[in-house]
Amino acid sequence: MNEMTGIGFVSPPTHSANEFLGYETECRSVLKPLLAGLLDMAESAGWDRRTVASALMFLAAQQVSAAGASGDRKA
Repeated sequence: MNEMTGIGFVSPPTHSANEFLGYETECRSVLKPLLAGLLDMAESAGWDRRTVASALMFLAAQQVSAAGASGDRKA
């Protein structure tokens, strides 16, 4: 699933993962407006934007750690 109600669409990469700089830059560009939307939604709900950003960094790291531990890169 690449769409979340109220947040937006995640377009697929046009660069191969082997083209690290292009792939990474493109990923950031695709996710930036989605992240901004999520931060705005949380802030509108009463959350502090900095706290939300910190929580998202923690959760992202947790997802990567879980994926590495299980061998499943989509955890």
